Amino acid sequence: MYNAVMQKLFLKSYAWFYRNFIKKFLFLFDPEFVHDLIANVGGKMGTIGISRNLVRKIFYFKNRKLNQKIAGISLDNPVGLAAGFDYQAKLTKILPVLSFGFQTIGTITNHSYAGNPKPRLGRLPKSKSLMVNKGFKNPGIKEIVKKLQKKEFKIPVGLSIGKTNTSKNMTQKEAVEDIISAFKIAECSRVNFSYYELNISCPNLFGDVDFYPPENLKNLLKDVTDLKLKKPLFVKMPIEKSDEQTLEMLNIISNFSIAGVIIGNLQKNRKDKVLNLEEVKKFPVGSFSGKPTEKRSNELIELAFRNYGKKLIIIGCGGIFNAQDAYKKIKLGASLVQLVTGLIFEGPQLASQINIDLVRLLKKDGFINISEAIGADADIN
Repeated sequence: MYNAVMQKLFLKSYAWFYRNFIKKFLFLFDPEFVHDLIANVGGKMGTIGISRNLVRKIFYFKNRKLNQKIAGISLDNPVGLAAGFDYQAKLTKILPVLSFGFQTIGTITNHSYAGNPKPRLGRLPKSKSLMVNKGFKNPGIKEIVKKLQKKEFKIPVGLSIGKTNTSKNMTQKEAVEDIISAFKIAECSRVNFSYYELNISCPNLFGDVDFYPPENLKNLLKDVTDLKLKKPLFVKMPIEKSDEQTLEMLNIISNFSIAGVIIGNLQKNRKDKVLNLEEVKKFPVGSFSGKPTEKRSNELIELAFRNYGKKLIIIGCGGIFNAQDAYKKIKLGASLVQLVTGLIFEGPQLASQINIDLVRLLKKDGFINISEAIGADADIN
């Protein structure tokens, strides 16, 4: 392995080359086509020993300052791939050598779904955002567990589960039963998942099912936790709710056997100040990822940590494009962070760069381990 100085220099050079050449070329093509291409190429590289080892030699970074044990799960670093990117479970072998500490597959549903009508994905370069309108596009839980049966994972792999998206208007009860069925299949499988995510916050689904009202949320969580899941469960939260509504949801969640929350999901507000309105006009449907989610995500991370930090683990998600973005979420109360959009805009070296720079930031602040930084900037008075 070449030394850390050489690695940092190479990654910085590669990032420059990606942003100025590779990304510009890829952005000439349909974003969903490019997404599928990257997933296929990454998946193939992960299965070939020579290519996987080459990627590891160049991109892999590890430092004990980043080691943590969260909800009983040992992690080499706090940077994970969020749900929404690898919904076909293709990248489990390549992500570890790209220095990801964990990944979430999904969101996966009880039945397969081909995706919402196009456009399902769009780019907003000036906003540093993606328009997302997939609506839980995925092959279904049975196909996923069949694909992953008996496979070994080098990093913790979680499964995000949500309600099957269908034009058939499910009742609230049917939606809960649909989610429970997916969890049962996952639990009965021989797939070595490290954790589960319950995605109640996708804004691009058909129907009138709503898990935000207190009674609806209680009913869902009661039925899910009654399953006595073998792995820790995290709930994926929305970011468009008020502080009061969010606290009400967190209070309900904290009364069940749930490890923590992921804050949060897509930006529904099409007038958010970070969004370039001319870019938004190109997309009459969908919600937005990336930088438009960052401010509210950070506010809610601090709110959750201040009020429920002793009861719930917080995973920060939204607008992470560099180590400073990740570190801010951690110092506001996130134990771990997840990203997707930053990877697309900055390049596949991003997790490595974030981890290298996190070590530097920890040293600068006098922290021996990343766990000491959690909540350091949260206003708990």
